[in-house]
Amino acid sequence: MAAKLDYHWHLRKVMADRGMFSTTDLLPPLKERGITLSTSQVYRLVVERPERLSLKILMALLDILDCTMDDLIEPITAVGTVKKPKKAAAGGSSASAEGLGGLRPKRARIKGVDRS
Repeated sequence: MAAKLDYHWHLRKVMADRGMFSTTDLLPPLKERGITLSTSQVYRLVVERPERLSLKILMALLDILDCTMDDLIEPITAVGTVKKPKKAAAGGSSASAEGLGGLRPKRARIKGVDRS
């Protein structure tokens, strides 16, 4: 089975290495490159790990910070991925009965009503 991949986002560290300590420091350089983001969007971009990122924004960040993609994104192997146990289908294995301690209700049988 292939290893699960994940990544670390180092934008905040790279900005600090370049003397940019405020998230709003990115607003003017991004605007010069035709990218308009709100202050909250830039804050989330710097502070949080983005799940979806426009390639235009990524290229602008690389240009602004004069860095490579390896400086911003560090691929890692995800650890601690726990698989959920498979659930048995209704009436399937006895594994589901073990959780009830062997107490299972009896199936109701509905019979026709005598109309005499």
